[in-house]
Amino acid sequence: MTGPMYTILVVDDDKNICKMIEITLQKEKCYEVLTALSGESCLRQIRENKVDLVLLDIQMPGIDGIETLRRIKEEDPGIQVVMMSAHGTIERAVQSMKLGAYDFLTKPFGSERLLVTVKNALLAGSLKREVEELRSELRGRYQFDNIIGQSGAIQEVKKAIARVLDSNVTVLITGESGTGKELVARAIHYNGRRKNRPFVAVNCSALPESLLESELFGHEKGAFTGATQRRIGKFEQANGGTIFLDEIGLMSPSTQAKILRVLQEREFERVGGNELVRVDVRIISATNRNLEEAMKKGEFREDLYYRISVFPIHLPPLRERKEDIPLLAAHFLKKYSEQEGKQVDSISPDALELMMAYNWPGNVRELENAIERAVVLATTHEITPKELPASVRALGEKRIYESDQTLSSWIEKLEEQALRQALLECEGNISETARRLGIGRATIYRKAKKYGLPIGKQ
Repeated sequence: MTGPMYTILVVDDDKNICKMIEITLQKEKCYEVLTALSGESCLRQIRENKVDLVLLDIQMPGIDGIETLRRIKEEDPGIQVVMMSAHGTIERAVQSMKLGAYDFLTKPFGSERLLVTVKNALLAGSLKREVEELRSELRGRYQFDNIIGQSGAIQEVKKAIARVLDSNVTVLITGESGTGKELVARAIHYNGRRKNRPFVAVNCSALPESLLESELFGHEKGAFTGATQRRIGKFEQANGGTIFLDEIGLMSPSTQAKILRVLQEREFERVGGNELVRVDVRIISATNRNLEEAMKKGEFREDLYYRISVFPIHLPPLRERKEDIPLLAAHFLKKYSEQEGKQVDSISPDALELMMAYNWPGNVRELENAIERAVVLATTHEITPKELPASVRALGEKRIYESDQTLSSWIEKLEEQALRQALLECEGNISETARRLGIGRATIYRKAKKYGLPIGKQ
């Protein structure tokens, strides 16, 4: 076996057996072998060394192998354990497996059987660690605190997520495309009680009706042309975890009926089959469609709507929470600067002004794409207007101009009101009005003419 070095601890009260196993394993050149003659010594060694695998005898004085196994798993569940015994029984093997042992070797065993078992146990341990690392990374990525924003609307979304984390109720997430509906679904899953079970996402709009049913429920061999073998559907894949049905509003009536049955009975049949498949799955749905309007038109089942929307969460469009744009932009800037290996760490005030003025019809997804593009185009440490998409520059500049025009009109109105009031109080006297307002007489003449205000004596 080639690859990294592994540390294996051999535990047996028979010194000769320990030595024999040690010699066999060390021939492989990739194992560091430690030995222990008792359960107590075994536990002490795993506290003092990084051990990948324990070969553990069951019959030992003091703490026996079964109790030692239980304590090993309490100390470090990631350590793989293979039990050994000269008196192997099915009962003992089953007991060991329930406590977390990988395999059971009955003495005497040959070197080939030993090496194969060790290799498989170490491989299984590596895969288990990789899976746990990936799950840990996903949990970190989808912490609901990572949902960026300080606006009141987003704070309400975070509160809603926190309330529903450890519940099994169905959740319906609504909002325009690009608002982050799948991000919220994943945050609910990876922070709740099902976080160590599968999260399976299905885009209901991406598949035709004929394929969607097979995708969701699976099919039996021969169910239709091309079905050459049984296929497990998304609901079975998500068993114990969460299934996310994105764009559920686009499902056909027949598929809606089958989803309703799963919600009610927790069971279904694969396409072309009669066997009932039972599942324990939490359903989170999402749509950018107004399902209440769809129900009125007869395009969405009313009974299904009330089943999937026990706990609704609405995500506001970005244009309704513009105060979050700077935070989101900074988050994406850091993400894509690191990804591209570039030192782009700020956004110029002019570029940020354009971004704040733009309405972002594609919502957070459009903003993210714009920042990614800007980082790629940037030639300095700062994002400037020229790196932003043309749509952002054009509409943003138009809105800034319109805003300036509105401000100018408002200022002129205030100016007219102030001048009219001063002229009235000074009975049209130009000199007195100029003194009171602190401006020149020529300015009074010009402004009065502009606003059509009557003037009297000098």
